[in-house]
Order: sequence, then structure tokens, then C-alpha cells
Amino acid sequence: MTYAFDFSGFGLYAGMLARGAAVTLGLTAVSTLAGGLVGIAGASIAAAGPKWARWLVASYVELIRNTPFLVQLFFVFFGLPSLGIHIDEIQAAILAMTVNLGAYATEIVRAGIDSISRGQVQAAQALGLHGRQVFRHVVLPQALANVFPALLGQVLIVMLGSAVVSQISVPDLTYAANFIQSRNFRSFESYVIITAAYLLMSIVLRQLLNRFGRRLFAGRAARGLSSGSNSSSGNHGLPRNWRSRLMWRGARTLPTER
Repeated sequence: MTYAFDFSGFGLYAGMLARGAAVTLGLTAVSTLAGGLVGIAGASIAAAGPKWARWLVASYVELIRNTPFLVQLFFVFFGLPSLGIHIDEIQAAILAMTVNLGAYATEIVRAGIDSISRGQVQAAQALGLHGRQVFRHVVLPQALANVFPALLGQVLIVMLGSAVVSQISVPDLTYAANFIQSRNFRSFESYVIITAAYLLMSIVLRQLLNRFGRRLFAGRAARGLSSGSNSSSGNHGLPRNWRSRLMWRGARTLPTER
């Protein structure tokens, strides 16, 4: 059995494919920014928040990580209107992608926070920094630097997973392919084209974000890891749960006030 490839008619749809790729990248950019903020907030609460807030964050993370993204998308798009919340397909896609990425980013950033040595928090306390300053200037930058590759991988997963937003008529790249193959009946060629497009976007986006990460976190990850390597002298990384909370809450009091 032979198959004759025919890409001759796809030039007519180049504009549609380009617009679909732009929508995919736009959704990814917005959800990455919003999801990253959700992840940082969730990780800080999971590490040092009150018990009831930690329970809410843990429930949110488990709910999102153990349900399909398509179900989450349908819940947002079809379920929220039943509660009187009406949003269009683009807003629904951004919200679903943000909520999904935020849950995974929460766990990733929390792991980065746990990797920071306790000695660095103690040093910040000795300089008179309070809890929020310690977290903002000492813990968070190095935590993000340590887990940036994992965050980058999750962003790419969300971008590739965004193909399902075509199911609610978002005009992304997959939607364009579905439309094209319904017109020219060249399904195989249509999906070969968008497969190549997703591959190209993933490679380019990974390279750009890697370069951005190297410039943004230059030297921070190395300092964080080198501090962790000195744990044999009793300066262990920040433990999870109550020990880390104890350190950060203690850092809110200036040394001269103790």
C-alpha cells in the first residue's frame, strides 16, 4: 500500500496556521506568567503559611495533578456558566492553563525552597532581615534558580497540552489543522505540518527560556548548591514543614529585639 503526499494546497492556509501558532504562543505566555505567580504564592504558603492555608494549597495541588487537563478545561468552560460566571473560550483556556501550571509550579518551587541551606536564612537574620525580606532576597531567587529547568519543562508541557483547547473552539494551531483537513481531506499532511510546528516552537522556546534563565539567575544556583554542599558541618538544607516555618517566623524578629 502506497500513500502519495500532497502539500501543494497548503499554501492557501499559511496565514491560518501562522495565526494558530500565534494564539498557541500567546496562551502559553500569559498562562506562564500567571501560573508562575500562582506557583510562587502557593509554594510560600505550603512552606510557611498557616495550617488551614497549607491544607487548601495541598488540596488544590492534589486535585489538579490527579485530574485530566481536558476535564479541567471543560469544567471551566462549561461548568462556570452554570454558576453565573460567563467567560469566552480564550479566557477559559487561559484560566484552565494557569490553574494547571500553577499546581505543578507550586510543588516545583516548594522543592526549590527546601533546597536552600538553613545557614543562609540564619545569615540573613544576623543582618537584620525580617521574614519577608529573607524570603524575597535570599530564599526565593536561589530556589527559582535551582528549579528553573523543571519549571521550563513544565511550561513546555503546558504549551503542548494546550492543543486540547481546540475542543472549545479556541483558534490555536490544532484548531487550524482540524479546519484545514476538513476542507482538503489531507489529514496526514495537516497533522505532519502541525507536528513540525509544535516541535519547532518547543525547541525555539526552550532555547530562548534557557538563555533568559542563564542571564536572570547568573551565579545564583551555583551559590545555593555550594551552600548545600557544606551540610556536613551541620548546615543542612531547609527541612520541610514545621522546621522551615520556624526558621522563617523567627527571622521576622530583628536580632536586637530578641
